[in-house]
Amino acid sequence: MTDELVFYTSPMSRGRIARWMLEEVGAPYRTELLDFATDAKAPAFLAINPMGKLPALTHGGVAITETAAICAYLADAFPEAGLAPPPGDKARGVYYRWFFFAAGPVEAVIMNRAMGFEVPAGREVMAGFGSPALLTDVLDKAVSASEFIAGDKFSAADVYLGSQLGWGMQFGSIEKRPAFEAYVARTGGRPAAVRAREIDDALIAAKASAA
Repeated sequence: MTDELVFYTSPMSRGRIARWMLEEVGAPYRTELLDFATDAKAPAFLAINPMGKLPALTHGGVAITETAAICAYLADAFPEAGLAPPPGDKARGVYYRWFFFAAGPVEAVIMNRAMGFEVPAGREVMAGFGSPALLTDVLDKAVSASEFIAGDKFSAADVYLGSQLGWGMQFGSIEKRPAFEAYVARTGGRPAAVRAREIDDALIAAKASAA
């Protein structure tokens, strides 16, 4: 069994988030570029992710799917990178809280608004995010309370939340607020984030020029 990290992705997918996390970790990894319509639906990849979605990661024969899970897994698999509070640290509870808030309510609001879905009046209690206005206010306070979402130290939760907020504001599914813009700037300006964007942007440009 090999401990090789293999990253299955497309540069126009949530793989951009996982790429950032891989660059933060700093461990060597091999990238397999897949096409959504063909490669990602082929038997070889469906054996890794039966959903046929990107990104995915394999490490030591173990397949990890779902972008938030990939980020959390990498933080724990490579503790020397310091991207998660250690077990037993009180900050780990805060880290989990906001990591799963980002992967649940935040992503749900962003995708619902991007696709034009509205929660029917009176049914807000059934939605994990309550209402977009409530979620936005709660998140505004959260990113304003400290430099990073789990305190004063950058973590994998910031990779995921920073990516979601940046994408949401770019496409209008999250309201632009000064606190959000400042948070995205200080997380997305990290060398690993810049490096990851450059890699994926170059892949997009290469594909466009070859078309």
